[in-house]
Order: sequence, then structure tokens, then C-alpha cells
Amino acid sequence: MRTLFSRFETSPRLSRRRFNPRRDLGIRLLAIYALFVLPLVGMTLYFDRLATRRLHTDVESANLSLAKAIAEETNLSLGSFLGAARRLGADPAVLHGNIAAMQPLFEALSQSRPEVNLVYRLNAKGIMIYHYPRGSDVAWSTIGLDFSFRPYFQKARNTHLPFFSRGRISPTTNEPVVTAIMPLWEGNTFQGVLGINVSLNALSLALQQIAQTHPPSENFTIFIVDSEGNIVASSNLQHPRPGEGLLDNITALAPAFADLPGSDRTTTLLLHVHDKDTLYAYTPIPSVKWGVLVGRSAASAFNTVSAFRHATHLALVLVVVAGLLFWLALSRQVLGPLEDLAAYSRHIGQEGPHLPPERRTLETLTRRTDQVGHLARTLLRMEADIAARMQELHTLLETSAAVASTLDSRTVLARILAQVERLLDVEKCAIIAWDEQRQAFIAKASRGLSPQYAERLVIGRDEFNSLTLRALQANRPLQISDTETDPTATAIRPRARAEGYRAVLAVPLPTQHTPPAALVVYYPQPHTFTPQEIDLLTSFANHAAMAIENAALFARSDARLQEQTRRLEALIQSMGDALLLEDHAGRVLYANRRMAALTELAPEDLTGTETDRVVQRILTHAPNTAAARAALTRAATEGTAEINLRLRGRLTTWQVQIFSVTDSQGVAIGHGQIWKDITADREIDRMKASLMSTVSHELRTPLAAIKGYVSTLLAEDVSWDPEAQREFLLTISEETDRLSDLVSDLLDLSRIEGGSLKVRRDLIDLEALIARAAQSAHPSPGDRLEVAFPPNLPPLFADPRHIEVVLRNLIENAVKYGGEDSPVRVTVSVETEDLVVRVEDEGPGIPPEHVPHIFESFYRVEGGLTRQASGAGLGLAICRGFVEAHGGKIWVEPRARGTCIAFSLPLNPPDDGETSPA
Repeated sequence: MRTLFSRFETSPRLSRRRFNPRRDLGIRLLAIYALFVLPLVGMTLYFDRLATRRLHTDVESANLSLAKAIAEETNLSLGSFLGAARRLGADPAVLHGNIAAMQPLFEALSQSRPEVNLVYRLNAKGIMIYHYPRGSDVAWSTIGLDFSFRPYFQKARNTHLPFFSRGRISPTTNEPVVTAIMPLWEGNTFQGVLGINVSLNALSLALQQIAQTHPPSENFTIFIVDSEGNIVASSNLQHPRPGEGLLDNITALAPAFADLPGSDRTTTLLLHVHDKDTLYAYTPIPSVKWGVLVGRSAASAFNTVSAFRHATHLALVLVVVAGLLFWLALSRQVLGPLEDLAAYSRHIGQEGPHLPPERRTLETLTRRTDQVGHLARTLLRMEADIAARMQELHTLLETSAAVASTLDSRTVLARILAQVERLLDVEKCAIIAWDEQRQAFIAKASRGLSPQYAERLVIGRDEFNSLTLRALQANRPLQISDTETDPTATAIRPRARAEGYRAVLAVPLPTQHTPPAALVVYYPQPHTFTPQEIDLLTSFANHAAMAIENAALFARSDARLQEQTRRLEALIQSMGDALLLEDHAGRVLYANRRMAALTELAPEDLTGTETDRVVQRILTHAPNTAAARAALTRAATEGTAEINLRLRGRLTTWQVQIFSVTDSQGVAIGHGQIWKDITADREIDRMKASLMSTVSHELRTPLAAIKGYVSTLLAEDVSWDPEAQREFLLTISEETDRLSDLVSDLLDLSRIEGGSLKVRRDLIDLEALIARAAQSAHPSPGDRLEVAFPPNLPPLFADPRHIEVVLRNLIENAVKYGGEDSPVRVTVSVETEDLVVRVEDEGPGIPPEHVPHIFESFYRVEGGLTRQASGAGLGLAICRGFVEAHGGKIWVEPRARGTCIAFSLPLNPPDDGETSPA
């Protein structure tokens, strides 16, 4: 660095340039280094903070996860005790206090559950009438003692549900316990209490096993507290610290725990307990209002966080120091010499003799063997070559400008040959290229050659003695110095004599997107082309090839643009919507076929017409012209409007969208209109509204009937005889079934459409299933039902509930829509590998135009018996869902009279894992 700065001090000009950030590489590299390091430092510190926060969260989440796992396991265990109490309480021997019968029950429970140390029975007055174990197995027998003062006994007199008592020391076993209490009721008579004492020591044993998996340094503790904050289980029973013993209140350990018992919130706390910072995690056990508290030493929990932060800071310091050392070495070994080379390079190309002081430094650098020395030597060679190349470069630049000034291929070729003549001072030259039509190489353009020679210059693919063909195959320039002496020029010698040339040079043009071509130069005297001449002509050939390809690509692009225009025209013309584009003057610039059909004008007649006249012509079909024009006026500001038009005798609805047309810069160049036929959408909306009305009616009608009859029965001013009351109740029951069926239909349809329908296949009795479906149908077919079965019907595996619903819906439809006197026939047949069921009636039938839609949700055929029969249009949609879920099909079979709906079920269904054995 001292040498580098001394150089700056001795050269004020260099010093000014050196410290210009836009010109000095050293400062720019330093700036780049700063731009790299500063964000790195910032990102590292931010990442350190973020990672530290994340690690803190992970540690807290780990504690919470363990607490939740223990809570779930404890919840299951406590639930099992409550379940055992419920089952024992339901036993008649326990309910009636049969001591002889209770003994084996209590003994079996005690032996199967080691955590249970006492099972007892209190009578309705709270007197202990029996407990197990007895005798020497307990510390003190409490049979005959009064326990009615216990809070759990008082609570049991007011509830029928099992619950847990608070923790306490059992007088019978002299151990800390909690009790699963089952109130015993017979009807509304309180019979006493069944209690199952659960040893708190046994609950604590599982917590001790979990705590032992952690090292002692973590001070890992686990507590289970009841709803009053008393510790009912602890992982530290052997050496409990103050406030951590069984039945101690958790607030004695830390007052901050006062709000936790009985709450439903999950939280983490960092507290100073027993002279140490401890991280606690609390999660509730909702079913019994208990909670799990997990604690560990904060220093041990966050040890990974501290180690990560120290490693991050150390790595950051190492990166910064290494970067600075690298930049200093780079400045001394690279930047300084590069500055010397740059200073010398600024003098290259200047006119007049000079020997700047930097030359001496440059000659010193040439003795280096690395890339800097190689660069210095190359720079000296470049100084010698630049002067010679400047003139050639000037000529090539003029040639490129002349050739690239047009895209016409003939003009391009003529200018190329004109520049060749001027560049090499030749009189004859030509461009020979492949012609697709003649399947040969011909002279595309020439200068100085006779027209007869140029026309007869045709080279076939198999003329391997041709210099042009050999140059193209070799992909390098080839020459003949003298056609009279060169043995390879035997074939062209007569033509060369007739045309008057002795030397030829062929240079292939590096074309990629055009047919192969070569630039051929002729000399009238024997001549050997020097490497400099060949290189110069090769460089010129490259520029010429670019110009030729540009012209060819322009022609192709123009053809492709026209093709794309035709495709875009076809696409717009094929639109289902009517499109109209207008200029700022309000005249039509473009309209597609759909717009022409809407206006009943030819597309060419629309172009140039005033847009208002076109719109006025469309609005003549509007039932209300004034309202339609007002809607269009609103669309000009709001963007869209809806207009009704009567076309070919049918009322249709059109959505009109008016928008601005902009160019690529976002400048408005006109306006556009899109007329979209939304008649079908509005028809669907109308159907939805009608169906919602139908469903609302189907819900309201049974509710109104139920409400009316219930109000009548509850009236105090009228007395109804039992027969009338029975009639009212039967009507309420029927309307309730009707309401239940509608809700079930909606739920089944929701499962079908949601893909959550489950099929459980069982071996079914189809004949019995049809009978049940007919019996549960409303209205019932009664004696009109006719069922036909084939002999030897094969077994059928299907979901009986779903198939019964299908049969009931089809029978109900046949009864409702077939008429009062129409028979209802159910025919079963076997066709190939399917079982086919047909349900027929002799009613008016389904109109053909409605057949494709009757299996759609909420679809109802308007008119006829349909208006007299209730329904929401769900039955056939549910039938289709259930049948297709079985892998079958459902369809309407044409009949001359009445309706026949058939469905098939596969006799050999795929094994989907849901088939049950017979």
C-alpha cells in the first residue's frame, strides 16, 4: 500500500483519476466489498436476532408439546377411570348395594388397574357400606363411617354424571388419592355414591419416568394440578422441594401460577423459582379442569441459543477480517499494476511519437510470469497491431453501414459486391448461393462478370471439383492461385480462359437461417491471396452474411406476421361474443361476424359506420328501447350493463362491456364493446331462485303444520278426546318425518357433491329391501305395488341403507307422478354382469326435453302433476349419487306411456375394502 500511494503522490493526473469512483477500479472494488459486507453484517445480525427468537420459540414449543402430550395421555387415563365408574355404577349389584355381588366386581377392577387402591360404595346417607380391599390390605377399615360431609358427596346429590374429587389423603389407605365419583340414581331417587380411589403416587410414577430421560442439570420437573391448584402428581416425589409435594398448592411454588388452575389457556412462563430461572409450560386438561405444568432450567433450555449467537458473531468477525486482508493483497498485486497498464493504454492510438514514463513500468511488468505479465506483453503487441488494423476497421465499418442500410435482398447483395471491389481492388466478384427451385448453386449476384457466364454458372451437388463447393464443405476459404497450372482447376479452365481470370478465392458465408452461400473473388492475373487478405475478406463475409440473414429474416418475419394476423382474425371472428372497435371519432374500425349477425349487416358494411347508428340498429330489438339506451349510457361510466333483446321471437339477455383500447404505452386509441349472450346464466339464476323458494316452502309447510297442531293441543280452553289427540299427533309425526326426510336429502346431496360418501357393502336381501322401501314411502303405493323377480337371483353386495333410499325415492316418484290409479311396477333382472332394477308407472311421463336434466340437483319438471306434488328436486340427484358410488348407472328408459327409471348395480364390485361378510 505504501508503494501504491507513493505512485499517486508522484503523478497528480493519476491521483485525480485514482480517487474518482467512476474511473477507479480500486475504489469500485472497495465499494463492492462494502456493498457485500455491510448487507452481510446486517443480514447476519438480523438472522441472529430472528434465529434467536425462533430458537426461543422452539424451546417453548417443545415444552408445550410435552405438556400437551402428557395432558392428552392423562386425559385418556382419567377418562378411563370415569368410564369404569360409569360402568360399575350401571351394574344392578352396585346400584342396589348388593355387597356379595359387588365384591368380585370391585376385586376385578382393582386387579386390572394397579393405580386403583380402593373401590367403595356409600349409601344415600353417605355411610360406607362396603370397600375393597378389606381387612389387612387397608390401613383402616371405614365401613360404617359417615362421609356425607365430603364435598364430593354433596356434589353427587346434584348431578348424574361422573366426576373427580379434589386430591386428599384417604383415611382408608392413608395414601394421597383422587376419587372418580359416580352418583347412583334409580329414576329420580338418589341411591348413593360409587368411588374409585386413584393413587396419586401411581400417577406420579409415569411423570418420574419421563423426567428421568432428561439430564439432572436441566432440573426437569412435571406437575399435574387439579382445578384448585393442588398438586395431584409430581415427577419429584423422592426429593420434593418446598411447594412441590403432593397436595401442595402450586401457588406456594410461585404466586404467578394463581391464574392457571381451572383455566383453559395454554401458556409459557419464565420465573425465578428456588434461586434459579426456570421455564414453565402450562396446558389444561379440559375434561376435568386439571392442568399439566412442565418446567426446566432456563440456562439449560437456552444453552443452544447462546452457543449459536457466539458462533454467529465469531463467523461474522472472521468474514470481515478475511475480506479486508484479501482486498489489501488484491490492491498490491493486481490493482496497482492494472492502473499502470490502464495509464499506458490511454496513449495507444495517439498520433505522433511518444514514450510516456509508464512504459518503463510496463516493461518491468512484462517480466512477470502471471496473467499481469502476459497482459503487459499483449498490450505491447496490441500497440503494434492497432495502427495496421485501424484502416481495415474503418473500411469494414463503412461496408457494414452501407449493407445494413436496407433489407431488400437484391440491394443488399449488390452493395456487398460493390464494397468488395473497393476493399480488395478487384474487378470481378460474385455471390454463389443454393437455389431451392433449381436444386443447385447459382450466381445470385455478380459484378464484372459477363451476363452469359453468370447465367451458365450452375454448380450441382455432385460437382466435387468445384472450388465453391469444396470451400462450403470445408467451411473455410479456399483459393486457386493459377487456373492454368493448378491440377484441381482442370474442369473450370475453359471457362476461366473465356471469362479472362487466372486466380480465384472462395469464402463461405457463415449463414444459419438462409441457404449456404459463398463470396467468390476473381483476379485476371495469377495471384496468391495472403493471410491478411483472406482474414479481411472473411471478416467482410461475416458482415455480409449478417446483412443477408437480416434481409431473409425480415422477409420471414413479415410472412409470419401476416400469418399471425390471419390467425388472430380467425380467432376474433370465431368468438362467441360480439366485438366492435371504434376510433375516437366514433366510427367502427372493426367488427366480427357475431356483431355482424347481431346487427344483420355484413362486416364490410359495418366498417366506417358511426357506432351510434350500429347500436341504434341493435336496440330496435329491445322490448324497451329507452331503458336499453339508458343502460348503455350507464355502461359508458360503470363499464358493464345488461340489455334485453327479442331475437327470432325469443327474449334474450345480453351483457354489454364498454372498455378503452390502449396502445403499448397505455395511451387510449379508441373504444371497444363486447356484447355477450348471458341468457343461459340468467335462466340458471331464475332456476336457483325458484328452487330456493321451493325448498323454503318444503321446510315451512311441515313446520307450520307441526306448530298449528301443537298449539291446538296446548290450548287450555278446549279439551280434545284421545282419538282427536292421536290424530293430531299422527299428523305431527308425519310432518316431522317429512321434514327429517328433506334434511336427510340435503345432507346426502352434500356428501355426494363433496365426495365424502362412504359405501359399505353387505350381502343384501333385495326383495326385503324393496318391501321396506315401499312401506316407508310417502305416499305409500299400497296394493298398487307389483314386484317381479327372476329365478335364481345371484347374491348382491351393496350398501343396504343407500339402496333402500334409492328404491324409496323411485317408488315415491312413481306414486306421486303416476296418478292415483297407476300401478307401480318394480322389475328385477340380470343383464351380463349387472343387476338391473326398473321402477315403472303409467302416468303422464317425463317430457323429452327434461330427461337430460332430471338427475341434476334441485331440478323439477314444471307443470302437470309436478305442481300438485311437493318436493325439492333432490330425490333423483341422490339416487344417481348413491348408484354411481356403487359403480352402477341410472337412466330413463323410453316408454309409450308412463315413466320407467332403471338403475344397475355390479354383481362383482371392485374390492374397495368396505365389503362386509354375510
